[in-house]
Amino acid sequence: MKPVVVERRKFLAGAGLAWLSSLTPAGAERLLATDILFASAYKDSGGNYGVAILDEAASLVATHPLPGRGHGFAANPRAQWLVAFARRPGNFAVAIHRRKSTEPILFHTPEDRHFYGHGVFSEDGRLLYAAENAFETGEGAIGVYDVTDGFTRISEFPSYGVGPHEIVLMPDGKTLCVANGGIRTHPDQGRQKLNLPTMAPSMALIDTATGKLISSHALPAKLHRLSLRHMAVDARHQVWIGGQYEGDLLDDVPVLARLDDDRGLVSVELEDRVSGALNKYAGSVAISNDGRILAVTSPKSGALVRLDTITGKTLDMTFDPGTCGVQARRDGFISASETGRFGQASHERAWDNHIARV
Repeated sequence: MKPVVVERRKFLAGAGLAWLSSLTPAGAERLLATDILFASAYKDSGGNYGVAILDEAASLVATHPLPGRGHGFAANPRAQWLVAFARRPGNFAVAIHRRKSTEPILFHTPEDRHFYGHGVFSEDGRLLYAAENAFETGEGAIGVYDVTDGFTRISEFPSYGVGPHEIVLMPDGKTLCVANGGIRTHPDQGRQKLNLPTMAPSMALIDTATGKLISSHALPAKLHRLSLRHMAVDARHQVWIGGQYEGDLLDDVPVLARLDDDRGLVSVELEDRVSGALNKYAGSVAISNDGRILAVTSPKSGALVRLDTITGKTLDMTFDPGTCGVQARRDGFISASETGRFGQASHERAWDNHIARV
């Protein structure tokens, strides 16, 4: 059984034009009044999926339908598009132009691939790299899409692991960092995890010019069930990775890891109260605008923890039910929950796991 491909004609019939042309007067006013916008996927009270654009005050600027549940995004100052990816094991992505009044572009993986919910643009914004699953073999792949040709898929290279999840472009503009979560899935089994006893999560650094592996990093074997998922890069170019533990909840394991040039991939020790609050599940991570503060959330407890990336010390911790999405804002971080809260505002939407800065 192959993944269901959403028909482009059917999607566009309900999608309308891009968000600049579909703004209400209030939305246009909000757009003119802010220089920072956020995007997040949602499910509304009628069971419909979409992506919302919000301003710094968490007021809605615009909304756009999605053909299914969304997850993560790709955004880049040099890219004219915001791309929303389907949640695993979905095979659609939707590109919305950030400036022109044009139809969104709906595109798909090949029949034997599905998305893992995340992607990243090249530094010049001309290519899109997407985390994918070659589900018949279980191997991770990075699909390469030509932005200038309507997001045509032009090539791929290995993720050098199983279950690639979030991808980030390192500050050199040439190296991809891929969090291989280690979990094998197949669309015939939905979101079922097929290889928990043999999981092998890893971090891969890949040369975008050649698709070749630069280096691969793994945690100790005793932590092989810590699925490495979401990442943020700090001011010192260290990569902070949030994990989701697939073992016994009574096990004493970390939820965070850090990848740096000197020590490789190392687990991050947290205070007992912080570790307990995160409940072995990091749902989203973000770095502050100055690259100094890391924010980590756990929707299982509603915790949002802020850490100093230099000292590793916890700065503070707050709780709100269902909190997961988090992103840097001008004066710290903004977060959202599945209960409808976005920042200090409330909306009749269940916000999905991530917030992108547009």
